[in-house]
Amino acid sequence: MIKFLKDWTLPLAMLLGGIAYPIFSQLSILTPWLIMAMLFLTFSKLSISELKPERLHVYLLFIQIFGSLLAYLLLKSIHPVIAQGAMLCILAPTATAAPVITGKLGGSIASLTTYTLLSNLAVAIVAPLCFPLMEIGDHPNFLAGFTLILTKVFPLLLGPFIAAQLVRVFLPKIHHQISRLYGAGFYIWAFSLTIVTGQMVKEVLGQSQNSYIAIYTALVALATCIFQFFIGKTIGTRYNNRITGGQALGQKNTILAIWMAQTYLNPLSAIGPGAYVLWQNLFNSWQLWRKSRGKSI
Repeated sequence: MIKFLKDWTLPLAMLLGGIAYPIFSQLSILTPWLIMAMLFLTFSKLSISELKPERLHVYLLFIQIFGSLLAYLLLKSIHPVIAQGAMLCILAPTATAAPVITGKLGGSIASLTTYTLLSNLAVAIVAPLCFPLMEIGDHPNFLAGFTLILTKVFPLLLGPFIAAQLVRVFLPKIHHQISRLYGAGFYIWAFSLTIVTGQMVKEVLGQSQNSYIAIYTALVALATCIFQFFIGKTIGTRYNNRITGGQALGQKNTILAIWMAQTYLNPLSAIGPGAYVLWQNLFNSWQLWRKSRGKSI
């Protein structure tokens, strides 16, 4: 039973959030704190001396940033919600659980963790610049929107890294104990997924007249998932880091993406990263299955 729960933690978390959405949707205030906890545990395993940006990272960042903007511009004329969903699926930083999957697949954990930090930094800078130009409610102008988002997103993404390094330097014994809790990040992620799934279900049910938009947004999320894993692996192959390239670009922190959609954009666009959770986990399960049988991935 324990093995079953571990193997199916994420699907069960989504199922629970969907069924009990009236309860979990009320816990959205916890989401930013859970994101920071996940990032703190991830960055606790990373020393500044281990940060080694590579040429591969430059290409992946280029696709993450400009690919997301291009997707939005191309799809905006079709429907702004679909465009926002696609943009978030590409802009979202690498998932905090990605190093675990990367290690199981035989990729470079150090390279992947470095890119996780870089991709979070990119989002902390790009999101406040882009979101005010989209649909973010009643902000009076670009500068007001930029300042508001910057003051919330930047500390959310970089605060955990700074805190982790301070604890590493000044409180080494506590840091050692925290490092042993690294695996807890996965279960924090699962709880976060339960909450954001509840929020997403509540939002979708409240806009049932736009069900076709939800379907198209989910399909676009599938296309972005296939595209990012394929491009990441293709670029990674050039630098003898195929697995890391694929996971860095393809495995996303969808919890953060859903939170940003529900906070700063049209809440219905959260369906994009919400569906991406399913697509990326299906693909990762397929990769792990092939790996276990000694087949190429």
